Amino acid sequence: MTPSHSNKNPSGESSTKKDLILEAAQGLGKPRFTPAEIEQIRRQLISQLGASAGKTSADYVVSVLEEAGMRVVWSTRSDTEGRYEEEFTDLLHFSTFTEAEMCLVRLDELLRKFSVEGERNAAERVREVARLGRRRAEMISRNHKVEAENRAQKEEAAHWFAIWLETPDAFFDWLEVRKQSPEFQKKFPHAFDDEE
Repeated sequence: MTPSHSNKNPSGESSTKKDLILEAAQGLGKPRFTPAEIEQIRRQLISQLGASAGKTSADYVVSVLEEAGMRVVWSTRSDTEGRYEEEFTDLLHFSTFTEAEMCLVRLDELLRKFSVEGERNAAERVREVARLGRRRAEMISRNHKVEAENRAQKEEAAHWFAIWLETPDAFFDWLEVRKQSPEFQKKFPHAFDDEE
């Protein structure tokens, strides 16, 4: 179905793109949209419309969602009023497996602390940081300019973040088993060598 020229809104964007954004948002079924969901919607547009036609700024996606009355939390930083910024600063360092594990230990500590204190917005910010870590690791793992071993490490790290996000209570038991597994040992024989 080709949209007619009368389908243009004042900004010059076709309403088709708006419709696709709203469809994607409804498909996600979230009560609110954080940067992680905005990024998913942007990726869906690119896969549906192609790289050039689907290229959409995050700000545009946010404006369409807000115009439709959907709740957008562009950053939970505003929800936590900057009270915990020092807690979140420089959390995402994971160039080695030891650093990735320590990063998740710290995220886990923060999540438990904020949950116990009833700080729901701060706890959600911890999850948002973890989702960002997973996406960052996934991006590096797919970058063919990065050497294969580093890509494999980042793919593994992205898996760690994903498991922690799904089941934080069982994660560290799972991780110990994972590190001892023959598959991990074979794939990363020097994973923890030369590390303090």
